[in-house]
Amino acid sequence: MVTTQNPNPNVHDATASAAERERELVAWAAEIGARISRFAADHDRDGTFVTEAYDILRDEGYLALAVPAELGGHGATVRQVSMAQRELARHCSATALASVMHHHVVLFTAWRYRRGMAGAEATLRAIADDGIVVVSTGGADQTRPRGTAVRVDGGYRVSGRKVFASQSPVGAVMATMFPYEDPDEGTVVLNMSIPMADDGVTVLDNWDTLGMRGTGSHDVTLEDVFVPDARVIARRPHATIDPPLQVVLSVAMAPVAAVYLGVARSARDHAVATVAGTDRAADPVVQRQIGLMDTRLRVAGWALDGALATVGDDPAPSMDTVVEVMAAKREIALAGAEVCDLALEVAGGRGFYRSSPIERCVRDIRGAKFHPFTPEQSLVHAGLVALGLPADQA
Repeated sequence: MVTTQNPNPNVHDATASAAERERELVAWAAEIGARISRFAADHDRDGTFVTEAYDILRDEGYLALAVPAELGGHGATVRQVSMAQRELARHCSATALASVMHHHVVLFTAWRYRRGMAGAEATLRAIADDGIVVVSTGGADQTRPRGTAVRVDGGYRVSGRKVFASQSPVGAVMATMFPYEDPDEGTVVLNMSIPMADDGVTVLDNWDTLGMRGTGSHDVTLEDVFVPDARVIARRPHATIDPPLQVVLSVAMAPVAAVYLGVARSARDHAVATVAGTDRAADPVVQRQIGLMDTRLRVAGWALDGALATVGDDPAPSMDTVVEVMAAKREIALAGAEVCDLALEVAGGRGFYRSSPIERCVRDIRGAKFHPFTPEQSLVHAGLVALGLPADQA
């Protein structure tokens, strides 16, 4: 339950300032994080999904974090979701990363809802009322999705294999996409929602990785799955970062980056706690390493703040915004890895044990470079935009 020191986040106070609301939601994430942290090490060791954490998230209504208040959610903005997820990651990085894949879909669905787009309100109400989990495959699909779609009466038959499908063990609906060979337009991309319980949908038990081992990001196979026309949400150009995808990248990658910033902060905090009050605290090398960690975290935090300020609460499609978000994500990916490695050096041999949370952070932070765009892709894309060259092909 929410602590008495934390104003009840389930009561949306329209008079509260955005900053006050952010503090409430971060405090709520901290309280939840303290409860789920005790499960993190076991799931990391066994490579199993963070089931208990998701039970708590669902019971608390945290899965409705970004659902508009008038639909029964908490009405969190992109920034507020990012700050809450950054705090949650300090306690369990796998839970934070898995759940941010749900939250970013909710953020974009709320963006669609504000524009009166079909299906958005029903999805948001289901999240708020029923606590459903939405699985996204966009990180690996994006502009060139895997699989095939074939036109049939009343819809499409789709087949393919989707990877990095975080939270798939508890997902209710998959937000995914397939290429379709339109006889008139050529290859197009169909965005669609598919119930995970549909015939032909199979979650494979194959998530066995270096880090983020509790996210349940298994492959999902779809074999001749029927998708009615009503579940086709959008039709987009193939291999193109079109305006809707620009919005998706803007509202998704900032919260994702925030999770990794939380992971790095956790490593720093554990390292400082390990040496505080010991002889190592008097070592000038250790002092410098801690100062470097704090400096890198501070600058990375500024990068995230700047990107979130540009994104705002209701972003318009903008490639410049995408560039700024990706610049922040790149900074966090590089700074985060450096901070986690420094934390291991500061802690010394004690941090090398599997029982150390620092060791887990060192592995978990490595995932930051795999989300689109990669650090190198971010630089190339930024260069294309700066030169006025076509930057929407991917």
